[in-house]
Amino acid sequence: MADRGVDVSALPKEVRDQLAELDLELSEGDITQKGYEKKRTKLLAPFIIPTPVGPPPQNDVHPPAPSSSSSHAPPPSSSSRYRERRSRRTHRSGGTRDDRYRSDIHTEAVQAALAKHKEEKMALPMPTKRRSTYVQSPIETRTPPDSSTGSEDEMSVRRQSSVVAPPPVVNPNLQSPDSWNNRSVQGSSTSSSASSTLSHGEAIPQPQSQPQPQPQYKPQYQPLYQPHHQPQYQPQPQHNMAAVTDRLAHSRIAPTENSAPPPDVTAVAAPVRGPRVDLPSNAVVRGMSRGQSRSSMMETADARGNIQRVPVNSRVSTKIQQLLNTLKRPKRPPLSEFFTDDAEEIVEVPQPDPNMPKPEGRQIIPVKGEPLGVVSNWPPALQAALARWGATQGKSPALTALDITGKPLYTLTYGKLWSRSVKLAYTLLNKLGTKNEQILKPGDRVALVYPNSDPGMFWVAFYGCLLAEIIPVPIEVPLSRKDAGISQVGFLLGSCGVGLALTSEICLKGLPKTPTGEILQFKGWPRLKWVVTDSKYLTKPSKDWQPHIPTANTDPAYIEYKASKEGTVMGVAVSKVAMLTHCQALAQACNYCEGETLVNVLDFKKDMGLWHGVLTAVMNRIHTISVPYAVMKACPLSWVQRVHIHKARVALVKCRDLHWAMMAHREQRDISLASLRMLIVADGANPWSVSSCDAFLNVFQSHGLKPEVICPCATSPEAMTVAIRRSGVPGAPLPARAVLSLNGLSHGVIRVNTEDKNSALTVQDVGHVMPGALMCIVKPEGPPQLCKTDEIGEIIINSRAGGTMYYGLPGVTKNTFEVIPVNANGVPIGEIPFVRSGLLGFAGPGSLIFVVGKIEGLLMVSGRRHNADDLVATALAVEPVKTVYRGRIAVFSVTVFYDERVVIVAEQRPDASEEDSFQWMSRVLQAIDSIHQVGLYCLALVQANTLPKTPLGGIHISDTKQSFLEGNLHPCNILMCPHTCVTNLPKPRQKQPVGVGPASVMVGNLVAGKRIAQAAGRDLGLIEDQDLVRKHQYLTEALQWRAQTDPDHVLYVLLNAKGVTVGTASCVQLHKRAEKIAAALTEKGSINTGENVVLLYPPGIDLVAAFYGCLYAGCVPVNVRPPHPQNLAATLPTVRMIIDVSKAACILTTQNLMRILRSKEAAASVNIKTWPTIIDTDDLPRRRPPQIYKPPTAEMIAYLDFSVSTTGMLTGVKISHAAVSALCRSIKLQCELYSSRQIAICLDPYCGLGFVLWCLASVYSGHQSILIPPFELESCLSLWLSTLSQYRIRDTFCSYSVMELCTKGLGTQTELLKARGVNLSCVRSCVVIAEERPRLTLTYSFSKLFKDVGLSSRAVSTAFGSRVNLAICLQGTTGPDPCTVYVDMKSLRHDRVRLVERGAPQSLPLMESGKILPGVKVIIVNPETRGPLGDSHLGEIWVNSPHNASGYYTIYGEESLQADHFNTKLSFGDPQTLWARTGYLGFVKRTELLDASGDRHDALFVVGSLDETLELRGLRYHPIDIETSVSRAHRSIAESAVFTWTNLLVVVSELCGSEQDALDLVPLITNVVLEEHHLIVGVVVIVDPGVIPINSRGEKQRMHLRDSFLADQLDPIYVAYNM
Repeated sequence: MADRGVDVSALPKEVRDQLAELDLELSEGDITQKGYEKKRTKLLAPFIIPTPVGPPPQNDVHPPAPSSSSSHAPPPSSSSRYRERRSRRTHRSGGTRDDRYRSDIHTEAVQAALAKHKEEKMALPMPTKRRSTYVQSPIETRTPPDSSTGSEDEMSVRRQSSVVAPPPVVNPNLQSPDSWNNRSVQGSSTSSSASSTLSHGEAIPQPQSQPQPQPQYKPQYQPLYQPHHQPQYQPQPQHNMAAVTDRLAHSRIAPTENSAPPPDVTAVAAPVRGPRVDLPSNAVVRGMSRGQSRSSMMETADARGNIQRVPVNSRVSTKIQQLLNTLKRPKRPPLSEFFTDDAEEIVEVPQPDPNMPKPEGRQIIPVKGEPLGVVSNWPPALQAALARWGATQGKSPALTALDITGKPLYTLTYGKLWSRSVKLAYTLLNKLGTKNEQILKPGDRVALVYPNSDPGMFWVAFYGCLLAEIIPVPIEVPLSRKDAGISQVGFLLGSCGVGLALTSEICLKGLPKTPTGEILQFKGWPRLKWVVTDSKYLTKPSKDWQPHIPTANTDPAYIEYKASKEGTVMGVAVSKVAMLTHCQALAQACNYCEGETLVNVLDFKKDMGLWHGVLTAVMNRIHTISVPYAVMKACPLSWVQRVHIHKARVALVKCRDLHWAMMAHREQRDISLASLRMLIVADGANPWSVSSCDAFLNVFQSHGLKPEVICPCATSPEAMTVAIRRSGVPGAPLPARAVLSLNGLSHGVIRVNTEDKNSALTVQDVGHVMPGALMCIVKPEGPPQLCKTDEIGEIIINSRAGGTMYYGLPGVTKNTFEVIPVNANGVPIGEIPFVRSGLLGFAGPGSLIFVVGKIEGLLMVSGRRHNADDLVATALAVEPVKTVYRGRIAVFSVTVFYDERVVIVAEQRPDASEEDSFQWMSRVLQAIDSIHQVGLYCLALVQANTLPKTPLGGIHISDTKQSFLEGNLHPCNILMCPHTCVTNLPKPRQKQPVGVGPASVMVGNLVAGKRIAQAAGRDLGLIEDQDLVRKHQYLTEALQWRAQTDPDHVLYVLLNAKGVTVGTASCVQLHKRAEKIAAALTEKGSINTGENVVLLYPPGIDLVAAFYGCLYAGCVPVNVRPPHPQNLAATLPTVRMIIDVSKAACILTTQNLMRILRSKEAAASVNIKTWPTIIDTDDLPRRRPPQIYKPPTAEMIAYLDFSVSTTGMLTGVKISHAAVSALCRSIKLQCELYSSRQIAICLDPYCGLGFVLWCLASVYSGHQSILIPPFELESCLSLWLSTLSQYRIRDTFCSYSVMELCTKGLGTQTELLKARGVNLSCVRSCVVIAEERPRLTLTYSFSKLFKDVGLSSRAVSTAFGSRVNLAICLQGTTGPDPCTVYVDMKSLRHDRVRLVERGAPQSLPLMESGKILPGVKVIIVNPETRGPLGDSHLGEIWVNSPHNASGYYTIYGEESLQADHFNTKLSFGDPQTLWARTGYLGFVKRTELLDASGDRHDALFVVGSLDETLELRGLRYHPIDIETSVSRAHRSIAESAVFTWTNLLVVVSELCGSEQDALDLVPLITNVVLEEHHLIVGVVVIVDPGVIPINSRGEKQRMHLRDSFLADQLDPIYVAYNM
């Protein structure tokens, strides 16, 4: 701030007064933060001394002296005190309950830690967020109480303009307010996704040496911690790129193989999901070796392995480069070098650091409290004390309650308290039911539901229950169904067997009601009867009725609720004798006297507020003044005023009350605290209470506060009061301080901090053990073994004054209330049971007790302990805290990948900008890293007022954690840093050189009794009849033969969306149309034999006719999917490319498509002047060709099959006439097709087996094909299924996209289909045609959903084909059903198959890909050695069959590739046979099933395409496995795709929920991939539904997606770069 160089105390008085006035205005909310800064700067301007840039001035620091001799810290200079007060005051009106306040020592430590990082000039990539994301929840509507610091105009500026930059980076201590005010004017230097405004990523980031206003687009770098004289943007020097090895070593990701990026032939616009589009991402005609074209290798490495710049102008790649640069920093815990056994991938267990501190002291001796004094007039029970005061001191005041303004509302005397309690006791026991039945009997439990503003009613209810011997269970007033932890309170009421609730009339009226006026039934609560306890409803007892007051015994007196770390609410039962003894012990320790006045600011329903303010107070006839929380929010000084007015002797407060009073103290000059003899600080055990106590003393010492009256204490619901500092007893040791090393604490040992004062923790003692108690310290984990003297452990207490059990939960009780400590040998040290207090601490010199944290705040990360409160304090010490609210930070740990990971969630102020938040988050990461030596896993900021709160305003940690894990937190900013904190990943696998020769592999397999993994379909059989041979040599002859012998037999029926036949073709019609087209080709197109002709048709009969027309004319047809009229820009370039690559001489098409090809819209995407001849075949004259062409040999090419693979490869293969015949014959045999059969086909007829079934099979086998174009399903989903039912089809073929459409669209409508008469019981086989691993979940869902309409569970199966052989497997009509096996995913990554049982962890179900077709042989081969593998081994599938394709159709004759993929031989075994390499990994397994010939059946399982696999950390991953895990992570993930980019794993997920879920997905996706695949996700991209491109076969085009991402064309909702 501007006053850094000014000593405020030295300013003239009038300036000081004006400043004070300003402070007041700001704290009251009468002025905005901006206005405040402006006026303040103006006032101070004349007095500012320019300070050199350097460390903060020394007077800012006031560590308390560590020596035990000083009773308190020296007062700081008034300027720093003033500044601290001011900064606290700014946040006053937040009304949050905050137990943790900043220690100035700590702030300095954090600044020092951050200064260290500053030298490294780290540029963290900032997440990219789409502008619109959070607009729909206008910030103004959610403004929290203290948003007075942001003016409206500031917000509007931020929303309209994207040019909000961080200030020039100055020393944080010297920032002038102007640097915050002028923020919106400077050129920006961070990216927030402007990608929606970019046109296909041509914007190039400009070096930001001078700020340039760029209204729409923000370049890359986030200048964190750069000295301000440097330019904000520094291009990375080229030699950094070459340091690959360095990067790989540190990011612990294995290097990949080299390749050059393929030439980019087409620039494709962002896809539109509607129409399925085949898009080559980098259109490479198959001309690269298989080794090069792996998807994970299409990186940017040149032949020598040096990283090259990718030719993409994009923000994204720069961000990723930044991310990689941040990952180059060495990780702290070095990985120990050891070889991971291949058989069992194990987690890297970080070896214990040999230098870690170990405890060296002797075993602790139990610490004994002073004996409990015996006072003659102590009552036999607490009720007896009340009876005594009610009778003898009836006029004496017991309780004064305050109204909301802090004025006394009423005073309850001891006489009134007694008489009302008796009336209530009588009413409860006698007047609740009808005349003769008693509803409550002694020992029953009742809930007490009273608001904090009404202590009087609560006191009466509590004592009324004690007098009636009924057990009260005080709980919070439920405000709504959505209260944090409300169902857990139900669990408490249930476990205590509560059926009745006492409340006041006003409170009852305020409870949430149903529309009929009944009280809402809260989630998880038992049914309750509500009883109002106001005096007018109570019955006066008859003269002879007296409450029964027995001597205190071990029966429960009351039950106090307690929430555990997991959020479970349990009831701690306190016995009558324990309650009495505790009151006696407190009276002795605090030296209470009759008639004293006590001011209580704490919650009177539980803990210290109840023990001192309700119980001990009555025992000692004390006058309690109860200050409710609401009063504190409105008037923070109220408790101090009460002490002053009533000359109170004791005050009961928390740190936050000290803090609030300090901020507001200038409003009251004339208050005196001299009457106080004890200021009991209830959360004095909190490590950060030291600074609050010191600061309070500094301020109020001048108001008569004595240093020795401050009495911190340590308590817990189970052990009750553990220790309390006695006030100023003459001769008592002075309060002590311990300055401990945080590193020592994390290892559980006490070390005085000497070396690094930044990582020190200063704690104050909490006095001595309670009278009559015995205390030990035991290890928090494992058996309760006594600690050594220099070891931190859990404090356990043996005393008559403690809780006795968790009511109704005997199991949990034993572990907490009946602990017997053991020594180092495990031998119990005695008989007496101790109670665990849940507090971590140690006993210091003079038996003083020190507490350093709570068990529930303990985070165990990699074997080291960290305290949640300490992490909060570090985060709050990071300046400026303009970003978040002080009291609204949750720290917890989640278990991910075998270790705890630290998560911090905070509420962000509405006026904090993206840049501020990101800057603050990055600094918090570094501060925690430096000071605590622990990496944060996730830091999330949520919008103000959205975290679940506890009744008194704190954050409900377990609910917050639950929301985080369920993805309901809705962060507005998130930063994940898995790379830093996940240090237990297994070592990357080193591929071992293959040193084993082929012969030894063979021998090895034989010795192991393994057969070679090969399988074959049945023989195609010989054809005896010569006519048949002639007839089936060529398809053209088959068609002519059918046209002669059976002219009117209908081969094809085409249906439209309504299920109406729109076209048929009999044998003779098809023959005649083919003749017309052949004639047109020779006449109009003057085509020569052997030239290529492109067929451009929608799915239908025209396509079939055109195909045979080409064959009749002797041309080679090339079938191409027509461009989509609504999306020409994306689809036409692919058409153009296939036409160019195939060197087509002519295009056959329809009139409609011809118009499109020549349209203006087409001209925008391609050059329409250079199309080859276009012939429209709609109305051709009736001509016959001179003769029908017959190829001289069957090896001639019949047609070309072009397809775009999922890796974006465009591949054309040549299919010979011989292959066509063999393939058709093979399908005919497998599916038993003949003339009288009907099949239905619903798939795209453009390539692969789909084309074969649509165009070739019917002509060959003579069966009738009912054609259903898949696009018709978009307008009528049930078309395919109702056709199957109507025509009683036995065999049908479809694609995954069709199956998915039906599953998603009709899944809920099976009843409707039934009603329409759809019946699928006729279907005997429904085959999905695909070139991928069977999608088991989809086929299973489909079968299950449509079982209701008669679909047999055995009907659905899959087929498998590849580029080198279009049909390898196809489930036929005979043979065994497809079988499913479960394989271990870990072994698959190591290229091995390990079969496991269903349901085993990390198991992956795989379904057999159909039966191998007749004439086909497959063998599983090691792709590296090219040797055959044994049964159940993973390898590449090689195929030999008469219908293999003849080779690639390439522009350049790549003979070597041809030989490698189509005519390759095994390196040993059977070196004669020629095989084709499918490029798919799979394995063969011999099953128990028998095939037709009675032999055991060999099943082929396809695992995935080699080209698609990702090589990460030396292991092989299949994208589909990672995607399946990701899609399960959250209900809002519709679809996801993964790819790698420079060794980073990128996950793209489509969000189908609301945009506010977008950031919830980031941690869930990171968690699930880490847990299930042991990989760290580098970038998470959240996009709209339909962005992931999918081709016609329903396969994801991952490479195309990758190119769009890098070219910044995705318009993502959010991009997170995981550090």
